[in-house]
Amino acid sequence: MFRRISHEGFASLFGVVYLGLMTNALLVVAALPLVVLLMTTDPAASWPALAVAAPLAAPALTAAFTVFRRHAAGGTEVARAFLAGWRATWRRAMALGAIASAAAVVLVVDLHLLGSGELAPVVVPALAVLLALVAAGTVVALVAIAEVPHARLGEVLRAAAYLGMRRWYLSAVSLIALVVQFAVFANLPAIGLGLTAAPVLYLSWANSRYTLRPVLDIDEVAAD
Repeated sequence: MFRRISHEGFASLFGVVYLGLMTNALLVVAALPLVVLLMTTDPAASWPALAVAAPLAAPALTAAFTVFRRHAAGGTEVARAFLAGWRATWRRAMALGAIASAAAVVLVVDLHLLGSGELAPVVVPALAVLLALVAAGTVVALVAIAEVPHARLGEVLRAAAYLGMRRWYLSAVSLIALVVQFAVFANLPAIGLGLTAAPVLYLSWANSRYTLRPVLDIDEVAAD
């Protein structure tokens, strides 16, 4: 069987494996405060600290998306691409992470307060949908920042909100994959951090990038 696989095939396979493992390692390092909190505390009790740490981890995601963008364009330098993506996007990524974290906190608090009242059958589904929209829109917006680091944050938010809703099915697939990834991480942290994180994020990046096609010049950003 191995004789049928060419040298180029092996090189491509090892390149993909290296891409995934190195990206996972860099993600853990760049998002270490959030990772430590998730692994050592009860999220239900430590949610204020998680809300503060989440924006600090947002640049790790845009850096990973930058790695995927450059890999799709033929690049092979994972660490260099990650660091370059982090430096180019950290301000906007943190700002976006802070906005998303604040919105999520408000919605979760509302769910807690209103989840047992008379209006719960109406309010809870509505707030849950809004929370899902915030999560899915944040992923699309982070991909947009990775694709065009100099874009204005307001433009990014408008494009992510409109196109994410327009192509809701892609956003739904990404969100489901991320929920499954979180479940894997919660039960098997080593597998979640070491193996499955990069593939799930790559799927989210690919879906979000396709979602953003109407406002992206794919050939131009790929060559960047």
